Amino acid sequence: MTALTSFLLGNPAVLGLLASVAAALGWGVRQRLAGARAERTRQAEAEAAARDVASQVDNDVAALPAQAARKELKSWARD
Repeated sequence: MTALTSFLLGNPAVLGLLASVAAALGWGVRQRLAGARAERTRQAEAEAAARDVASQVDNDVAALPAQAARKELKSWARD
């Protein structure tokens, strides 16, 4: 076992291969984290835009006179 370990750790080609594998795995993990961060940012922007639209609709409905608001909401109510 010791001979095998010393051969693997003493051989520059094997060390280079192990370092390449470790670097590739590290790069892959970093890319996955960056993708997840980008997706969270995209979703947060979409939610903020939806909140803005909802807020504008609430403000528009609140600005209507009572009779106009009833008439507008009546078209959305089921009988």
